[in-house]
This record gives sequence, C-alpha cells and structure tokens, in this order.
Amino acid sequence: MVVEILKDSWAGSVRVVTLGATPAEGGTRSRTITLGGQSSLPFMHFEKPTPNRPVIAIEIKDRRPDDWSELLLKTWGDAANDPAEWAKQAEASGADLLVLALSLTAADGSPTTPQAAVDAVKAVLAASKLPLVVFGPGQAEADNELLVPVAEATKGERLVLGICEDKNYRTIVAAAMANDHLVTARTPMDVNLAKQLNILIHDMGLPLDRIVMDPTTGALGYGIEYGYSVMERLRLAALQGDAMTQLPMLVTPGFEAWKTKEAKFGHDVPETWGDWEERGITWETLTAVTLIESGADVVVLRHPESVRRVHQAITELMSVAETV
Repeated sequence: MVVEILKDSWAGSVRVVTLGATPAEGGTRSRTITLGGQSSLPFMHFEKPTPNRPVIAIEIKDRRPDDWSELLLKTWGDAANDPAEWAKQAEASGADLLVLALSLTAADGSPTTPQAAVDAVKAVLAASKLPLVVFGPGQAEADNELLVPVAEATKGERLVLGICEDKNYRTIVAAAMANDHLVTARTPMDVNLAKQLNILIHDMGLPLDRIVMDPTTGALGYGIEYGYSVMERLRLAALQGDAMTQLPMLVTPGFEAWKTKEAKFGHDVPETWGDWEERGITWETLTAVTLIESGADVVVLRHPESVRRVHQAITELMSVAETV
C-alpha cells in the first residue's frame, strides 16, 4: 500500500544573510557564511530542502575569563591567555565562525580601552580567516565605547556586532551601517519583543539582510522548553509571511549550559551526577541540538568536544533518507 506523505506549503521563507567578506568583496575572510533561506520547518526535507545547514560558532574572549568553568579553561589551556592563539585553536576544533566576547575590564581590573578592543579584534582577524562576531561586554555605555571603534577599524569585513537590545541599539546599528557590518538583535523570550526590535533596527535604515535575531534561550533543564517554543513560533510566523520575523536566529547554548551548576561545578556534588566533564559536555551538546531542531541557524559553543558532537548531529539531521 502506498502511503501519501502530507506536506505543508508555506507562503514565506527565512531571509538569506551572509556573514563575512572575502578579499574580492572588500574583506579578508577566506570564505563567507550564509544563513537562512528555509521555506519549511527545520529538517522537513520531504517538504522543501534546507538550503543552508546550521553552523557552529566557538566563543573566545579577549583575555582569560574569570567566570568560566575550570574545565573549559583547562581544555583551552594557555590559548585562553591570547585571543589570537585561542582563535587558531577554535578554528582547528571545527568552528564555522568565531565569536569574540570583549571583557568589561582588563586582567588588572582597569576598564578595557577602545584601543585594546580594536587590537584584540585585529589579532583574531589576522590569526583566523573565519567570519567573526564581536560581542560587547553587555553594558550599554561600555558596548558603545568599544564597538564603535571596532566597527571603524574593520570596515568592510562584514562583522556581526552585538548585542543590540531595546535600550542600546542605536549607536551599534549606526556604527554597523557606516562600516558595512551586521548586527545581532537580542530580546527576552518573547515573539512580539523580537519582532519589535527588528522593526526598530530596520527603521534606522539597516537592511533586513544585515540583521540576525537572538531570541534568548535557556539551558537544558533551565527554561529551554519556553525558549524552544518562542523560537518555533518565530519560525512559524516567518513561514506564514511575517517579514519582521523572517531573520536567521543565533543562540548561545554554550553560555547558558556552562553557567548551570550541573555543568560548571564538579566538587561537592552528588556522586550520582557522574563524571563532571562528560556531564558538562552533554549538557552543552543536548542544549545546542535541541535549539537547532527548533530553528537555530547559529549555535555558539564553548567546548571543542561539544562542537564535534553537534557537527555530527547536524550532519545526521541534514541527511535525507533514501526512499524505496
């Protein structure tokens, strides 16, 4: 008996967004990354092919972080002291692109200067030819002070600058517009808030193909169910034709997973929790794969073994089973 597979047909699709610029395009990257283009729900290959597979970014810092799990710092070793070396190791570990997160302060406790931020970004760009995302420290005044000179010093590279939020997007967006960069727009877990911020950024004149959404999420066991549902609703709205939700999504499961007590701590915990490193890697991997299945186009990870496992999962999700 022949079984007919019912298929949905959608009016809309996810906008295509390209990160990075090659020498022919005015930048120095060895290749670009293309996101989006989907016209069906994630991995519904029998309805429409997925034109661009999800990609993995590895997060690095401009200096050795004070708040990361000691497991992560042990894994990256001395490279965590030098953003250029860290970038090289991240690329060798399978990153499709890099996320450089700037620190609020230098190692001695003094505020990070604009020149130090520019130097760190340039060092990473020289060490790795992958497309680059640059996040500010996460405080409005510091983000503006550091990201504007970074944008000016890297004009033409098509960096992704962030993080744009409702109270702090104008300066970052203006810097991106003036220097041919992209931005990432972050909102709390809410469909309407995500859509509204996209509208505000676009109203400033930044084309929609230079905006990536970050709808925020939670880690496995820490709010991921709500984050998943918001991402799923954003993707459904996009496929139904809502232009202001038709943007690729970037999420940070590495940050979320490694701040949970189960992943971050290995001392004075129940023996039944098992091996600490395996627990942390599994927490990050399962968080990332779950979010990819809800529509994430970019997942930002921290552990190289998680990167390997998530790459494997993406390959399996992208494969199309042969039909008889």
